[in-house]
Amino acid sequence: MSMHAFVFPGQGAQFSGMGKNLYDTHSAVKELFEQANDILGFRITDTMFTGSDEALKQTNITQPAIFLHSIAAYKTIENAQPSMVAGHSLGEFSALVANGVLSFEDALRLVSIRAIAMQKACELNPSTMAAVLNLADEKVEEICLAIQNETGEIVVPANYNCPGQLVISGSIKGIDIACIKMKEAGAKRALVLPVGGAFHSPLMTPAKEELAAAIQSTTFHAPNCAVYQNVVAKAITDPATIKNNLIEQLTGAVKWTQCVQQMVTDGATHFTECGPGKVLQGLIGKIAGNSIMVDGVN
Repeated sequence: MSMHAFVFPGQGAQFSGMGKNLYDTHSAVKELFEQANDILGFRITDTMFTGSDEALKQTNITQPAIFLHSIAAYKTIENAQPSMVAGHSLGEFSALVANGVLSFEDALRLVSIRAIAMQKACELNPSTMAAVLNLADEKVEEICLAIQNETGEIVVPANYNCPGQLVISGSIKGIDIACIKMKEAGAKRALVLPVGGAFHSPLMTPAKEELAAAIQSTTFHAPNCAVYQNVVAKAITDPATIKNNLIEQLTGAVKWTQCVQQMVTDGATHFTECGPGKVLQGLIGKIAGNSIMVDGVN
């Protein structure tokens, strides 16, 4: 029996013109986008369709824009019946709409609150992230821990993207030290990323508190299939547990490698990425190998 997993991208997949083709060709998507403009109180579609890369990079725009594009892409699939869903970071909110846990309106509202809260947390603590390539996960974890113990600077593994690609997150000083140490330990590259802050680290705690209140007061419905959540990398169906994991995700690591491995173990034979770009398709190929069918809708 083939099991079809639907996956949804996170921040970084945005591009100018995103969603325009869907808006122009599907009346249901047009309605959805206009509804989003109303809920947000500004025309996010204007920025998505014609905005500069710079304008699209602002977290308060990026996150709702990617969410919106992802849900629109998903809704264009006729008779989509996911056996399981997952999303990378922000994409987890898209996944929770796809499996019926959240209404579109509630998810968009939460994504907007999350984006603004993260933006504020970034401004409180100048911080950043870096991609570490071709170094074993255990070695990266060990170096992060050693730097924290020696210097008191925050440096943590943040995104387990695929084998040989782990993103770390922390204070600017901590990340600078880590980049040197990772290269000394044999990393092919340790590259500071053009992001506004230390996502998925303890530096996001102020945002987590704000998002937690909004999540707790939102109705989470029973899902029609399991969501593989970033922080635990296993199938979750209990709405209360889903809430807690979604809150923990802001300061916890995105265990994408582990999520995909677990989905394959649990029977996934086909992955479809819904939303802008093809980042997850590339990562899934590296995690699961050629035997798994991977495609995308954007």
